[in-house]
Amino acid sequence: MTSRRLLKAAEAFRSVVSMAILTEVRDPRVKHVTVIGVEVAPDMKSAKVHVSIMGDEKQQGLALRGLQNSAGFLQSVIAEKVDARYTPKLTFVMDKGVKHSLEVARILKEVLPSDETAEDISAEPPPVDAAEEGN
Repeated sequence: MTSRRLLKAAEAFRSVVSMAILTEVRDPRVKHVTVIGVEVAPDMKSAKVHVSIMGDEKQQGLALRGLQNSAGFLQSVIAEKVDARYTPKLTFVMDKGVKHSLEVARILKEVLPSDETAEDISAEPPPVDAAEEGN
C-alpha cells in the first residue's frame, strides 16, 4: 500500500519531469511525449516514469532512448525544484494504456451499430399487442 507521502512525492516528480521534458529537454528524439504517472519506490531512491509517446514503433524507441539519456539532466531538475532528502534515479517505461484504449474504441465502433442505424431503429413505433387493442 502506498503512503500519502509517496503519492505526494510521485505527483511532484510527475509535474516537474513533464514540464522539464516539455520546456527544457533539447534532445531532438524526445517529441510527442506525455508523462502519464510516476511510481516511487518506498525508499524514494528510484522512480519509474510512465510515458506515452505518439508515433510508430521506431519513433517511440528513439524517444524512449532519448529520455533515458536525459535522465541525469531530469534528475538534476528534480533536485533543484523538489525539496526531498533523496533525488530518485529515473527509469522510463512505455505506458500502452492510451494505445489500448484507442484500439478498444476502434473495435467497439466496428462492432456496435452506428448512430444512424440506432436512430432508424428508435424511430420505428413499438409493436402493439393484440390484447391492448381490444381495451
